[in-house]
Amino acid sequence: MNLLLNYKNSMNLRQKIAREAAHLLYLEVEKEYKQAKSKAAKTFGVHFLPTNLEVAKELDKIAEENEGTTRQKLLIQMRKEALKLMEILKTSNPILIGSVWRGTIHNKSDIDIVVYHDEPNDVLTALKQSDTKILRTERVTVTKQGRKKASLHLHIDLPMKEKAEIIVRSLEEIDNKEKCEIFGDTVTGLNIRELEKVLKENPTERFVPF
Repeated sequence: MNLLLNYKNSMNLRQKIAREAAHLLYLEVEKEYKQAKSKAAKTFGVHFLPTNLEVAKELDKIAEENEGTTRQKLLIQMRKEALKLMEILKTSNPILIGSVWRGTIHNKSDIDIVVYHDEPNDVLTALKQSDTKILRTERVTVTKQGRKKASLHLHIDLPMKEKAEIIVRSLEEIDNKEKCEIFGDTVTGLNIRELEKVLKENPTERFVPF
């Protein structure tokens, strides 16, 4: 009986930590899950951390509680804006990823699109020719499985006040599928044709493992 009670108390505390971490992310006090979880655990004076998925579930609940039906309208709007950007970049194999793909956006979410092209300047040119406002560019290098991968990140300002991030990767990476660090599944995303179908048939469809 005591073991069961301790287990329930532990799970309840775990959920509270996940909820606190989600609040930190929602309010943009923290940008990354790892830092948000560590700060939340410190608040409760414990050393164990919830999983990213547990925090993601709480973040989803918080967004729904605070934004209600406007959240669904925003999702559709952001997916339409994403499609416009992807049409501009259609020769660079664009894939919609992130929360706009997942359907888990909140009012501070960005549109995330990855493109595959060996000449990043061609991507920049296509955006500039369409009068897309580029706020800044940055080169990002990450190490995965012992290998360093570099990509160009383009931060975009959109007419409807949303923001987007275009990640330019090399063509040789186009068939590489990554495991999502938050949801634990494979990041597949949506190409132009798939996004068009979603917007036509079920514009608020979610792509999450829960």
